[in-house]
Amino acid sequence: MTDGSRSPAIATYRKPKLPLKVRLSISLLSAIKDATRRADGTINRRLLSFLNLRVPPNPTTVHGVRTIDLTVDPARKLWFRLFLPGDGRPQRLPLIVFFHGGGFVYFSPDTRGYDLACRRIARKIPAIIASVNYRLAPEHRYPAHYEDGIDVLRFVDSGGIDAVAGDLVDFSSCFLSGDSAGANIAHHVARRWAATGGGWNKVNLSGIVLIQPYFGGEERTESEIRLNRAPLVSTKRTDWLWRAFLPPGADRDHEAANVFGPRATGELEEGFPPAMVVVGGQDPLQDRQRSYCEGLKARGREVRLVEFPEAIHAFYVFPDIADGDRMIEEMGSFIR
Repeated sequence: MTDGSRSPAIATYRKPKLPLKVRLSISLLSAIKDATRRADGTINRRLLSFLNLRVPPNPTTVHGVRTIDLTVDPARKLWFRLFLPGDGRPQRLPLIVFFHGGGFVYFSPDTRGYDLACRRIARKIPAIIASVNYRLAPEHRYPAHYEDGIDVLRFVDSGGIDAVAGDLVDFSSCFLSGDSAGANIAHHVARRWAATGGGWNKVNLSGIVLIQPYFGGEERTESEIRLNRAPLVSTKRTDWLWRAFLPPGADRDHEAANVFGPRATGELEEGFPPAMVVVGGQDPLQDRQRSYCEGLKARGREVRLVEFPEAIHAFYVFPDIADGDRMIEEMGSFIR
């Protein structure tokens, strides 16, 4: 670990080799994020909604998957998109409750990139996916995202998807998953689920799959310094996002960010499920992700670390990066 004020390794950063289409997509995505982020800590939602490519649900099967949007709480605009593989398999399928990334601030389940990513996962594993439209920061700060996540689980547990998918889901095989900030949400929702100590009618969490989870801390890690200009998750961007999400006045050692850090309170809940954690070798957050795995092991929890040495942050969202398909295969193996 290195002091956050020093950055001796920045000059050694080399851009990862990526397909041209991916480089162009990343440049456009970075430009959109930077253009909509204001210095006063707010987001230009009007501009963002204009630039955010959204796709409607398709209730009839397209490329092996059909989708349905279900509302949990209209007052909060809390809903999720259900991805249902349509391959005619007779057996029931696992359910994955998925939380999209975007630094707690950006995107939704109908954002084109996340719609396509969830379709791939649903089709390839195969599994039924409920991709959650949780409230976004800075309009809604901690713990709104976590509260929305546990409320979606309660909705499913009370029979909220039975009419459209009850005969398709194996409720004894439910998983939480997400990428980046969504993986952070999955961790904290799993803790809330475990803290209830049972009493659920349907939902049994068999595991969590955290894809490059977005964790933080005040002290910079070696990878944060070395890769601080990496695509999408530069230090400047991630610091802004933490300020937008955490309670006013809180720093990055808040337990929401630094889950096993100096301000963490209480032990990990007894029922916390086994975890799979995906790490990319070109991701500035990789040291924190490995530390998270060590934290789980130190607390006697099952954890499977899956590493892709050349992967950038959010690599699996880009279909032209081959490691994305390999990651989904690993995810399917863990779930099965």
